[in-house]
Amino acid sequence: MTPLDLAHHAMMAHPQDDAARLRFYGQLAAAELIVLVSGDAGDAALTPRQFDLEDGPVILAFDTEDRLTDFTGAAAPYAAMPGRLIALQLAGQGVGLGVNLGVAPSSILIPPEAVNWLAETVSGAADPVMAARPVRYHAPAEYPMMILMALDDALRRAGGMADHALLGLAEDARGARRPILALIGADPSRHIALARMVSETVAFAGHPDCMPDVVFLADGDPALQALAAVAHRFDMPEPGVPDRNPAPRPPGMDPDRPPNLR
Repeated sequence: MTPLDLAHHAMMAHPQDDAARLRFYGQLAAAELIVLVSGDAGDAALTPRQFDLEDGPVILAFDTEDRLTDFTGAAAPYAAMPGRLIALQLAGQGVGLGVNLGVAPSSILIPPEAVNWLAETVSGAADPVMAARPVRYHAPAEYPMMILMALDDALRRAGGMADHALLGLAEDARGARRPILALIGADPSRHIALARMVSETVAFAGHPDCMPDVVFLADGDPALQALAAVAHRFDMPEPGVPDRNPAPRPPGMDPDRPPNLR
């Protein structure tokens, strides 16, 4: 079973569980999907094929090439793109998204209104932002464990895009505290992508009130030592490179399954 199958199973097994539903949509947004398109494989102007169903037009996407072939019965032109990009392209068009229809346990038809919601959620991912200049930092003692788990999983998948990340609470001169996630040693060309990944991860965890400010620090930044002394650290080793300071994983956390968000 694929990660999308697992997330779909959890959602269907607990239809009243908002966390399971958010977990599925988060997995759908992050997944690289194979979209059935019109035109020849070498055509630069490929467009998604639309199918007119009783509930309206849909395009079809699959989370593996084999599943697309199972559906078509033969080789067919396709385009691969993240689910978040598909949602953004379909938003407002009244077109649904058929995922793995008839060929996998995760077979599901996403109606246009749900596609619009997904597009709005991923497009609302924040750019890097610095709150009022912190005067001191605190440990994120009461930060929800399920968000820590989701961030740990997302940042590990982004291994190599930064050296590591630090999560703490930043206190400003008025005494107000906000979560802050500092990414250390990230190439400037990756800043926007990393910030949006963090924002999406927290949004799909169902805790928008815990959205951290995302900042980028170099190794010599004067704030780094103070933050590192109290922060929760996430290592981001490149693929195939073991963690230098592996953090203990919470009990029951399986890296091959989406985390339970609540």
